[in-house]
This record gives sequence, structure tokens and C-alpha cells, in this order.
Amino acid sequence: MQTNSSRPYAWVPSLYFAEALPYVAVMVIATTMYKRMGLSNTDLALYTSWLYLPWVIKPLWSPFIAAIKTERWWVLLMQLCISAGFAGIAFTLPTSTWLQGSLAFFWLLAFASATHDIAADGLYILGLDTHDQSLYVGIRSTFYRVGTIAGQGLLVMLAGWLEKSQTVPMAWSITFLVLMGLFIALWLWHNIALPKVPQKASQPTGFLGDFWLALKTFFTKPHILSALLFMLLFRFPEGQLVKIANPFLLDSAEAGGLALSTEAVGFVYGTIGIIGLTVGGLLGGWCVSRHGLKRWLWPMVLCISLPDLVYVYLASVGDTSFFVVNLCVFIEQFGYGFGFTAYMLFLVYFSQGERSTAVFSICTALQALGMMLPGMIAGWMADHLGYLNFFWWVVACCLVTFAVSAFIKIDPSYGKKEQ
Repeated sequence: MQTNSSRPYAWVPSLYFAEALPYVAVMVIATTMYKRMGLSNTDLALYTSWLYLPWVIKPLWSPFIAAIKTERWWVLLMQLCISAGFAGIAFTLPTSTWLQGSLAFFWLLAFASATHDIAADGLYILGLDTHDQSLYVGIRSTFYRVGTIAGQGLLVMLAGWLEKSQTVPMAWSITFLVLMGLFIALWLWHNIALPKVPQKASQPTGFLGDFWLALKTFFTKPHILSALLFMLLFRFPEGQLVKIANPFLLDSAEAGGLALSTEAVGFVYGTIGIIGLTVGGLLGGWCVSRHGLKRWLWPMVLCISLPDLVYVYLASVGDTSFFVVNLCVFIEQFGYGFGFTAYMLFLVYFSQGERSTAVFSICTALQALGMMLPGMIAGWMADHLGYLNFFWWVVACCLVTFAVSAFIKIDPSYGKKEQ
């Protein structure tokens, strides 16, 4: 009889589908929902940007995960917590305390999702041999993307469809109940399918010592200042744009928005946008594998920056066809996917050497911080400048991306396929 660990097709796809959904709910669905619930751009951007915090600080508690219980135990517990978070949001939205209640449960979702990420990645490493790790990395990424499409696209479209027959709070409440049911089903399946991997005999104190050593290793690396600024500021424009793009599409024409329906926004970002992002990322990886990261750095910097101009165009024109909106979003997301390749590969490049895994976790925490901080001011900027001037501001902020990219040091051979 096969063990669970020898049939990863039974759990790797569903595990990474489950990893994507709560992250998308916290980072994307929450923004769209709060806009439909009538929250101002200032408030929704500030509140939802704070939800990045668990991903910023998760290296602080990740050492305790394997030391306390197995990764499998943590995955199953967090999936129950995520189900409870979805249920809590669903039941508080129709009440008078919907904002305070939903934010409290979104915080639960955020911490549970970040912990689930740690445990799921650990289970992937421990539950598979090196051959299967390599074999299933593409499947893992694909089903994470499927989860993103389901959350950012199909579920937002479901909420939009429900808004036609229900009040806005009830439509989104039903949508989160669907998410709860889906996660309970995933929890039931994973109770059967996940491999049972023995717990590592480690103590949190040892892990904490390793973390501080990793922190020391990180801050004593060559060119740390330029690398640190790159990690924090490369996505300074994108950190603002991502918080306002959906509210801009949803807002009324009188407010400077495009007045699209919730269904339409779900389609634009959940299908066309994801396709553009995926194609751009695949092309970026192929280009770097041919000629190396250093050669493609500046084309990628331009590709992640210049397409932000499509929002200037949309805000200037105002009333435009749905085809044009989809085309503009595709261009911007394609450019982001292509350019983001440079950012992620630099994190991998910088993490090479001693304690590479722990150093990379610090890099990803800074990556989350680099999205959290600009996102917090984005709503206030949009409300005070108006959408058109805000998008011009985002384009001007691309100079920050250019500046931090100019000083990083990359080995010219890094990323090239070995001859």
C-alpha cells in the first residue's frame, strides 16, 4: 500500500490551493468588500494594509512551529482557524458592528494564513523527497494560482451576482459562508490525505539562536544598505496602486471612478489580470534563464513601472469600454509579472550562502513590509488628490524604483543556464 508521502498528487495541489485562498481574502477580497460596504479609500487602505503585519513578523514565531507540534498538525489546526475566521466575517457583516467585527476576524485570518504558510512549506519539504520536491514545484505554483483566481475572480464575481438579489452586506456574508464551507471540505480532505511526518526533535531556544544568527548574517552581508533599500522600496509604487485599483474601478463616475460592477471587477482582476501576471512571470523567468538577471534588470524595472500609466489613461478618459479596461489591466499585470521576476530572483540571489533559508525568510518579511507601509498612505493620497492625480503620483514614485535598482550589485552570471 502507498503511503500518503508517496502519492503527493493527493495533497500537494489541494494544500497550495488552500494556501492561496485566505491570503487573497485578506489582501484583495477585503479591499473590494470594504469599498462596496461604503468605507472610504483612506480607511480601507489603512486597515487592510495593517493586515500585512503577520507576514512581516512571521519569522519571529516560525521557529516554534516544528518545535511544538508537527507541520501536519499545524496545517489542520490553521485550516480550522481559517474556517472560523471566514464564518466570523460572514456572521458579523449584517450587524451594526460589521467593521470592528470583520476586522477582528480578518486579523485572525491573517495570522492563521501566515502560520499555515510556514507549516505547509515545511510539510512540502519534509513530506517529499528531493525528486518529488522538484517534480511538484510547478504543480504547487499552478494550484496556488488557481486558488488566486478562485478568490480574486470567481468569489468576487459570486458576490457581485448575489448583490443583484441581496443587500450588499448579505451578499458578501453568503460569499464568506461559501469560503467557510470550502475550507471545512479542505480540512476534511487533508485529515485523510496529508502525510504523517515525524516531529523533529528541536527546541525553540535553539531555533531562536539560529534566527539571531541569521539576522546577524543578513545584516553583515556585502552591500546590505543598497539591498535593504531595494527590498523595501522597489515596489513602493505598486504598494500604493494595488490598494486603489479596485476602488477606482468600483467608484462612481462622479467620484472619478469607472463605475464597474462587482462582477466585472472580479472578472477583470481574477481572470484577465491573473493571465497577464502569469504570462509575464513565465516570460521573465525564461529571459533570465537565457541571459542572467543583471542583463534583464533594467528592462524588468521599466516593465514594472511604465505600465502604471494605463491607470492615468483610464482616469483621464473616464467612461471607456469594458474591453479597453481589460486590455489596460492585462498590460499592467503583465508588466508587473515580468518585472516582479527581478525582485524575487534578487531575494534568492541575496540569500545565497550561509543560513540561506533563514535569510530568505527575513527577505520575504521585508518584502511584505515594503507593501504594507506604502499601502497605508495610499487611500489618504487618493482621497485628497483624486484618482487622476493619485495615479500621476504613483507614476512619479517609479523614480524611487529606478533609484534603488541603480545601486544593487548582481553577479553577471547569476541566473544564466550553465553551458
